[in-house]
Amino acid sequence: MTQEYYAKKLSAERLRKVYEVASPRVRQYLEGEIRFVLDRIEPDARVLELGCGYGRVLGKLSSRTKRIVGIDTSWESLKMAADEGRGGSLFVLMNAAFLGFAEETFDLVACIQNGISAFKVEPLELMQEALRITRAGGRALFSSYSEKFWPYRLEWFREQAAHALLGEIDEEATGNGVIVCKDGFRATTFSPDDFVALACKLGTTAEIFEVDESSVFCEIIRP
Repeated sequence: MTQEYYAKKLSAERLRKVYEVASPRVRQYLEGEIRFVLDRIEPDARVLELGCGYGRVLGKLSSRTKRIVGIDTSWESLKMAADEGRGGSLFVLMNAAFLGFAEETFDLVACIQNGISAFKVEPLELMQEALRITRAGGRALFSSYSEKFWPYRLEWFREQAAHALLGEIDEEATGNGVIVCKDGFRATTFSPDDFVALACKLGTTAEIFEVDESSVFCEIIRP
């Protein structure tokens, strides 16, 4: 259900509206995530963003490198990104769980803004596939929300619901990091312990960062 939201209902202009209704504190969180990724991009790095939408993030990452690709499952969002010429980036219609790239293609793969939950694919498979296409010594980044950001995140989702971008929030079912809408939409989070456990299952190690009391980032360096 959630995957259908981002592929069809919450794409292109409607997706842009999600960020237009964001409060200053939420925009601070969004910019903090981008800065974190930018700090990890080396000159001429080959970068892939999973779930790039209409190119909101890639347009800024392209200031660090021009060798950048974004994938998404929404054709409408990708067309909007391409039409707006987001930093000369390449946009491809593709599922993050089944990436059509050769092994060790990219220096950095980023799955941010809680994509590991929003994509509604098996998290372990998502991380394994991201690492497969990351070069040895390269980085794979995954982010979720910090517990400290919960009040701002919940208010943001309520604002989206008020603008009919999401269904009405089911207040009784919502809590403990999980947001539930009455039309079936459901957004979860991943804690630092969750990320570490996933990395262990992959036979690798993860470094965890909290950014701006907003995001939890899991960084895995491919051996």
